[in-house]
Amino acid sequence: MTVPTRAAPRDVPLAVSTGRAAGLAGGLDLRFGLPEDATGWTRCSVLFEEPSRFDAWRAALETWMTGVYGVAPERATAGYVMSWYTSVVGLVGGMQFHLARRVPSLRPADLAIRLADGGRPHVAGVAVLSEEFACLPDDPAAGHPSATAVADEGALAALLRARFAAHAAAFVAAYGPTVRLGRRMLWAAVTDGLDSAAWTAGRLSGDEASGAADAALLLPAKIAPFTSATTLRTENGTWTRRRESCCFHYVLPGAEACGTCPRLC
Repeated sequence: MTVPTRAAPRDVPLAVSTGRAAGLAGGLDLRFGLPEDATGWTRCSVLFEEPSRFDAWRAALETWMTGVYGVAPERATAGYVMSWYTSVVGLVGGMQFHLARRVPSLRPADLAIRLADGGRPHVAGVAVLSEEFACLPDDPAAGHPSATAVADEGALAALLRARFAAHAAAFVAAYGPTVRLGRRMLWAAVTDGLDSAAWTAGRLSGDEASGAADAALLLPAKIAPFTSATTLRTENGTWTRRRESCCFHYVLPGAEACGTCPRLC
């Protein structure tokens, strides 16, 4: 599916803050708009409208996993795709919230993803396709036509939580019937995606503690449909968290459970 490109003019505030986030995103191709050659990019709304695309994604993962591990348990392919998707969409919102106190549109039609071409078929790119964003009243771009100012940080955090939950509900509805994972597990992965997003942004920008503080703003308590409050904590001076969901990496031959796995914590 080829997604129409959208240029990123210099006077679009979200393009600027997305560019700043992209500079810290490491190997993830985070961008505003799409390149001229948008081959391989798919709008999230199209992915949800055609759930067979998830089957194809897991089939590609099964091929890669079999080549590396000799087997590809269904739980592992389902868990990997679940975790990759929820974490990358969470990061789109978490990076903007942490770095710029902005919340982009997370509507499925306003995001596109690209899987890695060859090798492990993880999410290698994510594109923001809408200029709309919410911000605080003191944001330099608060008066821009694409901006909507909200009262304070609490309101902005609540808006990100709501927008991410709405996107996640569409993901659960589309992905859930294609795998043998319960709704609780799917929403636990959604919770992990939001809880880790701001923390990751803080770590990437060199201030892990402020990222953890933002995670507490986003998940101050167990707020439905999320399955818990933030689980971030320090152990011997190091930040860590307990995952709510499981990617089932531990079922692969010779693999160990992740350090944040709920089976260990």
